Amino acid sequence: MLLARLLEEKLANLYRAGKINGGVFLGKGQEALSASLGMALKKGDIFAPLIRDQAGRLAFGEDILDAVRTYLGSKLGPMRGREGNVHRGLPREGRYAMISHLGAMISAVCGGLMARRFQGQTGVVGATCVGDGCSSTGAFHEALNLAAVEKLPLVLVVANNQFAYSTPNDREFACKNLVDRAIGYGIEGHTVDATELDACLDVVGRAVERAREGRGPQMVVATLLRLAGHGEHDDAAYIPEALKNSPTGRDCLKVAECTLMERGWASAADLEAWREETLQQVEEAVATVQREPAPDPAEETWCALSTQELDDTFRA
Repeated sequence: MLLARLLEEKLANLYRAGKINGGVFLGKGQEALSASLGMALKKGDIFAPLIRDQAGRLAFGEDILDAVRTYLGSKLGPMRGREGNVHRGLPREGRYAMISHLGAMISAVCGGLMARRFQGQTGVVGATCVGDGCSSTGAFHEALNLAAVEKLPLVLVVANNQFAYSTPNDREFACKNLVDRAIGYGIEGHTVDATELDACLDVVGRAVERAREGRGPQMVVATLLRLAGHGEHDDAAYIPEALKNSPTGRDCLKVAECTLMERGWASAADLEAWREETLQQVEEAVATVQREPAPDPAEETWCALSTQELDDTFRA
């Protein structure tokens, strides 16, 4: 959680300094939920992250250098400097590139799980995280209905951060809680307060276990507040102060730090030392990538990254 927070703060600074092309979307306030999902998955599983899932990406095995390389357009990154910075992944390792039309990520994970089934593979879980706004799309319905009918080991995490960009929940859906929709699909639904790391580890972990045990799709609806704009281009002026000051508006990272100290698992000095150590790791990664080459359009082989030529030359 701490590494994701400090990395994204650095990326936001680089964006404001004109060093990053495209957008920067922060996961501030979602780290507990995201990290819990990444940690619950195993090697061989499928993970299709949301734009605010930097903590989950890191927990599932993404190298910090790969994240920075994609944002800064390094030729050595997993996308070779060819793609927008949040649309990155490494499918061979189960990390799917994010699709901005989020409902399509559910379909992609379902397709991956069906392929594993046809190949005779068992014990695989596919997970993706989407926002509350995505739940209003046709792709969300179609993919979740397919997953339910086929009883796929899908874990769908809905990060209800209260706004679909700037549209509040009461203009998005009429049900009391999005988890109520799980009943209509015939799947198991779970809710969690995503400001509490303990709760996220427990609920998300159990959902992944139940999917792996063959209990079919699991839907987790997490309540939190996006503690930043939709992206760094958005000042989030539409978020009411009362909501920011409510329990839903708590910072999951600060809550986790307080829990560690209250239980005697870490001191304030420990937390500060971790912060300094993590910040140094982030600064070193950025300094390394800033010295790396960008792709040269005149020399680049313009073909799909999945072709044999590029696949063979990409580092393991």
